[in-house]
Amino acid sequence: MNQLVIEPLLVPLVTAILTLVVRRYSTVQRGVSVLGGAAYVAVVALLWTDVDPLGAARTIPYQLGNWPAPFGITLVADPLSVFMLGLAAIVSFAALVFSVQYVDEFGQRLSYHPLYHFMLVGVSGAFLTGDIFNLFVWFEVMLMSSYVLVVFYSGPQHTRAALQYVVLNLIGSAVMLLAIGGIYSTTGTLNMADLAHRLANPAANSITPLPVLGLSALLFTVFALKSGLAPFQFWVPPAYSAAPAPVSAMLAGVVKKVGIYAIIRLYFTVFSWLSIPDGLGLPGLSGTSALGFFGPVMFAIMATASILLGGLGAVGRDDIDGLLAYSSIGQVGFIVLPLAIGATAGSEEIQILAVTAALIYSLNHALAKGLLFLASGSVFSSVGSTRFADLGGLTRKEPVLSAVFFVGALSLIGIPPLSGFFGKFLVFRTAGDAGASVALAIALLGAILTIAYFSRAWNRGFWGAVSPMVENGAKPTGVVVLAGLAALVLLVGIGFDPVLRAAEAAAGAAIHRQEYIQAVLGGGAA
Repeated sequence: MNQLVIEPLLVPLVTAILTLVVRRYSTVQRGVSVLGGAAYVAVVALLWTDVDPLGAARTIPYQLGNWPAPFGITLVADPLSVFMLGLAAIVSFAALVFSVQYVDEFGQRLSYHPLYHFMLVGVSGAFLTGDIFNLFVWFEVMLMSSYVLVVFYSGPQHTRAALQYVVLNLIGSAVMLLAIGGIYSTTGTLNMADLAHRLANPAANSITPLPVLGLSALLFTVFALKSGLAPFQFWVPPAYSAAPAPVSAMLAGVVKKVGIYAIIRLYFTVFSWLSIPDGLGLPGLSGTSALGFFGPVMFAIMATASILLGGLGAVGRDDIDGLLAYSSIGQVGFIVLPLAIGATAGSEEIQILAVTAALIYSLNHALAKGLLFLASGSVFSSVGSTRFADLGGLTRKEPVLSAVFFVGALSLIGIPPLSGFFGKFLVFRTAGDAGASVALAIALLGAILTIAYFSRAWNRGFWGAVSPMVENGAKPTGVVVLAGLAALVLLVGIGFDPVLRAAEAAAGAAIHRQEYIQAVLGGGAA
């Protein structure tokens, strides 16, 4: 077995434990934490090389304890999982280095670094797991750490936000466990490859399709909650505003993408095999594919609502953090919109284009939104506020900080040659190629709203006369990290071809599920 598959789990786990052991020695603890973050980037890069998404595009299973699937615990590294791990490695390392300067010494010594790395353990486990129950387990590992990180500053605002975040996600976890139990009782398995294999021939496996469809819809609502999709978005603004800036960068850039990954993996690789022989008989729903049901009913409505609610909410915010939080709701709608089109389309070509668009948009959102949340933290460290009423004239006082914010905003707007241009272009192309004129109009409206709220933020916070608070501000934190991340946003756009090919390989791994099933279960599953 390829031991590299488990390394993205072991490295942050060992780092978390070591940072607990050396917590009395703050300098040593920070050094161990950053070295652990660098080691995580290295093992993800090595795993990427083994999977080789730009060449052989291998699917590598790992059976814990040598127990064969579907009986043992399975981890799977394929082009889709390493694409998401790569995204997590880049953003988590940048946010970690920023944290060393941004978070005060008491907070770092107390709990910050162990919690940060435990959160990364959960993220990695969710991207690598090959069964639904362990997806639940890794979700919980990730969320338990994030609960404490949201309430990290322990003020009334942070406690309220964390309480809302905890209660809603605990309800989501209970619903997820209920749906998983139901799926096991109706199909007899939780291994993703085995589940897909059984759903391809339900009669032979004594599976009744309609209960599975209902349970998978229940499971989808949990992923929508974790992703912050409307109408489950209301925990996002208070949680993102309360958490330390590097934690908000991780929540928006990485943790949210775990829900997106789960939607792609489960609904395009697993539940897409499910067929309802007589159809659902609902208005506007034709065909027998379960994926066709999720397209218009779940994906499209939620994506549209998220784009509009997030965009309109961001336009009305009076501070940078609030604007970025509502922007995240709108941008996740942009990620799910092509998935809705792909789920509805009968063509495999459109499905691969749709998943590719979602992955490229996810990558850009992780980089650009992570950059913007860190830039917001840097503004706060300098000025002591992120309210537009207290800002103004940052371009004159802090030109480098203003420039990196400008790069992040332009990337989310979709200006070439930044990485965001290609994400937005692929969303429009998916809608255009599929003939989805309503989706095209929604995407266009969302793009206009994005221009509106970032223009307002730039004019009120960075342009104009220097405000007294900006004039008397301190030196901002982490500008070198921000400049590096901004350069990466530009480089991904300039050298876009290998990124696109990696995303296409990841989309192919999600759509060509027979290869996934055979790699996990062996040739007997064919």
